[in-house]
Amino acid sequence: MFLYVAGVSNVASLGSRIVLQGGTQKNLSVVKAEVDFIRAHYHGAEIPEVAIHPNCCEAGAIGAALEAVENRRSQKASSFPGFEFLDRLNYSISRDESTRCHFCTNRTFVELSTDARSACESKRVIIANCERGETENSDELRKIGKAWYELRQSSPNYVQAAAEKLWLPVQCAPGTSLSSRAKSKTHLRAQIRIGIPRVLNLYAYAPLFSAYFVNLGIPARNLHYSHYSTPERYQQAAGFSAIDPCFPSKVALAHIYELLQHCQKDPLNAIFFLMFDVLTSPLEHCVGSNACPCGAATPEAVKAAFYRKVNWFQKAGVQYLNPVLDLSDRDLFKYQMFKCWKDLLHLDWEENARAVDAAFAAHSNFEAEFRSQTRQTLDNLEHTGQIGLVMLGRPYHHDPGLNQGIFEELHRLGYPIFSQGLLPLDADLLDRLFGPDIKAGLIRSPLDISDVWKNTSSANSNHKIWAAKFVARHLNLISVELSNFKCGHDAFISRLIERIIAASGKPHFSFRDLDENRPISSIRIRVETMHYFLKHYREQLKGNLLVTQPRPAVTRGELSAMPNWRDFQILPEWPTTGANPISSAKQEGVQL
Repeated sequence: MFLYVAGVSNVASLGSRIVLQGGTQKNLSVVKAEVDFIRAHYHGAEIPEVAIHPNCCEAGAIGAALEAVENRRSQKASSFPGFEFLDRLNYSISRDESTRCHFCTNRTFVELSTDARSACESKRVIIANCERGETENSDELRKIGKAWYELRQSSPNYVQAAAEKLWLPVQCAPGTSLSSRAKSKTHLRAQIRIGIPRVLNLYAYAPLFSAYFVNLGIPARNLHYSHYSTPERYQQAAGFSAIDPCFPSKVALAHIYELLQHCQKDPLNAIFFLMFDVLTSPLEHCVGSNACPCGAATPEAVKAAFYRKVNWFQKAGVQYLNPVLDLSDRDLFKYQMFKCWKDLLHLDWEENARAVDAAFAAHSNFEAEFRSQTRQTLDNLEHTGQIGLVMLGRPYHHDPGLNQGIFEELHRLGYPIFSQGLLPLDADLLDRLFGPDIKAGLIRSPLDISDVWKNTSSANSNHKIWAAKFVARHLNLISVELSNFKCGHDAFISRLIERIIAASGKPHFSFRDLDENRPISSIRIRVETMHYFLKHYREQLKGNLLVTQPRPAVTRGELSAMPNWRDFQILPEWPTTGANPISSAKQEGVQL
């Protein structure tokens, strides 16, 4: 519950007084398991007080009733028709091919009717996994489309917008003229077709490489990117995997497999799956800006998988190019790209160098455009007192198949969604947020994270930590952290990010250990829970009632009246000693 529902790895962040509720608390073995968990995951200075709610079976219903009373005070009258009406209500349920939704496949029709004593007519209720599936006619569908358009205009989802625009064709740089040799090879290059997988750090650098090829005379239509990740595509290539890395690395197999299948219908000359070594970064005073080693080695692991029994690349008649690239050293990057493409594209050094410069300019323009838009949205949030959500995740979490649609669900609730890599960097904003820390001598510049993280060698980890600092200092932003199962870098920094956000007194939400499984129901429960807390935070924000410590669920007087779990005979003996666990812990100074 703590890890998978509440997303809390440090129980101390909830406070030092914990009340166990729910019918399962009647099972004393469950109580013991919860206490064991609290004991292992409470990283605080105090010893927590753990109590069992005296009416644990009814506690949830009591809480729902209290919430209903609170909502009744601020909202209009309830639409509940009454129990007498429900006694007369009849219903039937159908779910078959006739109810299938064209958008989300799953749809259920519930036919409601009342007996003759009621004047109420029959009514159909549609239960579907998408809003469009809840409609029955084109007029309602158009209304939903219009509402979605207005929502995207007023509360943009920059994670989705960036994921869409990254792969769009890039125009040739103004004033760029091809060399005489390049002009002589124009016809040849117009025939070259290149396949690129839509994976990993390409979700940050795709415009750079698109611009590079376009400025060499390769038509944008000849750049074929694989599609977004889906469970179906992943399953098609899962059998090729010889190792078990993180899911973003494993899913790369499916993208290469898709490109190989594409070669059967529309041949490609090359599949370009680059190995990022060092990345670019706006941050300062960092030890390094290296890419994740697992992600960097993925192209080589994929190559081995498709060479293991049969050379699939040779069979498809396509070259597999996976050069090691250093984006932080422009001259070295020019050499690496020249070495990779000089034979296939018949490059000379000068045109390669010009294409690289134009590529970096296109990438800078792409980022500058988004940062300008996010600044406008952020200013609007400050003006209206609303809140936005920031994705603390790596570039590949822009892939809707990897972020599991979490931000789409949150966006439907009206929250603008920001990406950590595209937050505004305007000097006035950074000075407002980080100026006090600079004056106090904690950091040397707004883009310095050495005050909280000394091992600043991983580029995406650095960006994630800096974005957490940005969110912690901006009242109108709330963080939502994403991390994948087996992500070694996130294992080190997730606790740090929690502490950074906790120091601001703001809620922090996280979805960790994401993999190929997509538990839609549990994700929606988490999103609904987040929405509840976000509404309360927004009320606090408008009333300037922000606090730096979590509000206790009960008062100390109420807590003292509840039975403490030590009053229950959980087990004859504690696992390691026969002493009472609470008293032993207090005597030995052990934190529960």
